[in-house]
Amino acid sequence: MKNRKVQWLILIVAVAMLTALAAGCGGGEKKPAAPAKPDAPKISGKLMIYTSIYPDIIEGVKPAIKKAFPDLDVQWFQAGTEKVITKLTGEIEAKKIQADLLMVADPSYYLTLKDKNLLMKYDAPNRKDVTAAKDTEGYWTGVRISNMIIAYNTNKVKPEDAPKTFKELAEPKWKDKVAIPSPLLSGSAYVAVGVLADKYGWDYFSKLKANGGKVEPGNSAIQNKLVTGEYQAVMILEENILKIMAKGEPVKVVYPEDGTIVIPSPIAIFTSTQNPEAAKALTNWWLSKEGQEAIVKGWMHSVRDDVAPPKGAPDKAVITKNSPMLDWAKFAKEAEKVKETFRKLVIEK
Repeated sequence: MKNRKVQWLILIVAVAMLTALAAGCGGGEKKPAAPAKPDAPKISGKLMIYTSIYPDIIEGVKPAIKKAFPDLDVQWFQAGTEKVITKLTGEIEAKKIQADLLMVADPSYYLTLKDKNLLMKYDAPNRKDVTAAKDTEGYWTGVRISNMIIAYNTNKVKPEDAPKTFKELAEPKWKDKVAIPSPLLSGSAYVAVGVLADKYGWDYFSKLKANGGKVEPGNSAIQNKLVTGEYQAVMILEENILKIMAKGEPVKVVYPEDGTIVIPSPIAIFTSTQNPEAAKALTNWWLSKEGQEAIVKGWMHSVRDDVAPPKGAPDKAVITKNSPMLDWAKFAKEAEKVKETFRKLVIEK
């Protein structure tokens, strides 16, 4: 009996040892270890952005960019779209482009740059979530949506009396009470003038001038004079009005029945960039949900559908109702013609 117990004990120990050995060997074919993922390139150095985004918006977004890219020195040149284009024209002629990234209001200008082989093709990972206009090949992507609307001073105009269309701004009712931004200085104004010239003919602007309509250098100048009551109704960017409405100023937005002019301002990388990895990383960040939330904090609309509109703005469907489809190739081709015609009809006449 004792011998049988010893034999069973030896058998149990042997089985346990074999089981442990098998487990140690993986119980069969050993799978190779997964290869280590390569480290993402460090985003550092300098990066220059040329943009028409307002200075206060730039200051607001700087902390978010610094948090995302702590080792990257992001520098900015800010001016109206037309001033940025003038600066770039000189740099292009001298073959010394200083900008790495471009973020201005006129999408048609990007077509011109693309035709000159000055833009880098980059299909950013977050580009798939962009529902606004974007180049099919990846040379530029809408990064913010600005809307040209009508606004009025609520101390001077009752809601029921406010203009409902751009066309009304040229009517006698608004004599000496209206202003628009200059397409010679503002990219968004150039787009708006081109749209309205196509829709109503150049006679519309002749009537506007004859009716005492004024032309201001940009949207900011119009915004300030609307608040003081110097102008009672204006054509202006929505973001300007949303921002000062939030501060309690006596202004209100009208989304015109003849169509809000929707401008999907793009972002693009120059082929001449000396820091392509940083330029790509920052482009992808701007198109991310985080980047687009920063855009919305600047009172502009997101190019993504998963980011809410800015405070005080309605859903996109309300804004885009009756909005014209814009032919950016046509705008690129006719830019100088439109600006020169406006200059002769409205500025010089």
